Amino acid sequence: MPAPNPRGRKLRTVLQGPDLTEDKPACSSDANTAKTKQKPSEEDDNKLSLISWNVDGLDTDNLPERARGLCSYLVLYTPDVVFLQELIPPYVQYLRKRAVSYTLIEGGEDGYFTGMMLKKSRVKLLESQIVTYPTTKMMRNLLIAQVKFKGQDLCLMTSHFESCKGYAEERMKQLRVVMQRMTEAPDDVTVLFGGDTNLRDTEVAKVGLPSSVCDVWERLGKQEHCRYTWDTKANSNKTVPYISRCRFDRVYVRLATREGVPHLAPDHMALVGLEKLDCGRYTSDHWGIYCSFSAG
Repeated sequence: MPAPNPRGRKLRTVLQGPDLTEDKPACSSDANTAKTKQKPSEEDDNKLSLISWNVDGLDTDNLPERARGLCSYLVLYTPDVVFLQELIPPYVQYLRKRAVSYTLIEGGEDGYFTGMMLKKSRVKLLESQIVTYPTTKMMRNLLIAQVKFKGQDLCLMTSHFESCKGYAEERMKQLRVVMQRMTEAPDDVTVLFGGDTNLRDTEVAKVGLPSSVCDVWERLGKQEHCRYTWDTKANSNKTVPYISRCRFDRVYVRLATREGVPHLAPDHMALVGLEKLDCGRYTSDHWGIYCSFSAG
């Protein structure tokens, strides 16, 4: 579910949370057995893989089991890049301890925030920055990382846009900031954005995507099986008196255009986190997005 403003919540509980760094056995979820069902191909030097996922750290119920569920998916899919939203400090502490093969970048320190994980053996971090949204009411920002992948220059971006229907104007402002940053990147750099945008299609139509930027889900044929990332019909983590099916989580790409620079073309998308954990809940109230890109 899109995160509310933590102001007004029991902020102390959110900040302290459970101890995710305790050495307890990982929840033996269906995510582990899924290896025999839908295992992606092994690492391909010519492919970049990423996962974008709002992990709902503000929901502290079963959080240790759900964090271990996330790590199970990282083992299964071995993504090169991971974009995360709704992290909280205990969740970050757990990931730093358990996901040691990744470089972790945080988009904040207090409350809840975004983060990136970069596979150390495949992606080299050059620099990172946080771009503030000046009129956000929910502590939202844009996290940017400049990286090298197999000799290619990439600009990686993640964000959690303003939540709730009534904040459409602010959300569209944030989309404009992201699109400007994507189009202004040098022409020898491929730019990848992934995050929980909370966007409705009508809002995207009002802002308009630049011709150089494509929505990966649309580019791959608008496949129905990976349309809805927020789906209260299928995901029972949140008890709500209505059915809501939305494509809040999105991945955008702006390809490098300079002659002689390799292109990363999207070639696959799937939803992850569809299996319930042994605790009876899903890893998050959002499904994650798994994407791969072929270099040519």
